[in-house]
Amino acid sequence: MERIIVTEDGSHSLYSDLFNQQYHSLQGALTESLHIYIELGLRPILEESAITVNVFEMGLGTGLNALLAWQLADELKKKIYFTSVEAFPVLAEEASLLNYESLTNREGLLRLHTVSWATDHELSPYFTFRKEHTLLQNFSSEHLFHVIFYDAFDPRAQPELWTDEIFTKIAGYSHDGAVLVTYSSKGIVKRALVAGGFQVKRHKGPGRKTHVLKAVKL
Repeated sequence: MERIIVTEDGSHSLYSDLFNQQYHSLQGALTESLHIYIELGLRPILEESAITVNVFEMGLGTGLNALLAWQLADELKKKIYFTSVEAFPVLAEEASLLNYESLTNREGLLRLHTVSWATDHELSPYFTFRKEHTLLQNFSSEHLFHVIFYDAFDPRAQPELWTDEIFTKIAGYSHDGAVLVTYSSKGIVKRALVAGGFQVKRHKGPGRKTHVLKAVKL
């Protein structure tokens, strides 16, 4: 069972008993998601794109990253096809208690959690959403992605998701030049990304976090 946490910026996160981890930075869930996944990862690509931007997310989690991507797509009137993989879904009852809609002035969080799996859902003229209830190791895609939100639990909790093999797999369904962003800047993560076919650069993290990673598929 997950437990609601109030992070420093007032936005909620959840605690996972299964992985003994919180879903977001305690310094601010919303601050973290906006800084890493939206401003560093998605916005630069979406603003310049004249085509539908395919986004892949490892870890739907609370749904915050997907909600913010949906909001940006509608704001810029640019199309996104968003695919998220989640092996351990958050209960809809818990998702309904999260305060993201009031903080972002964007409705739709519960829809992300309650729409059917493995089906495309056109949630707005600019945002099509699909979620897959599976392990990343078992995931495959007919699409090539332009942006990857890599938001698995910490390498200590899920070491199997931060390996050379996993990032090679992700590179295989990414366009050349695709951007991957993640909160983890650990050396093992940088080395695994490079081995998987990405060029990696550290960027300033949100709040007191020193660094995050932005990687580009070669």
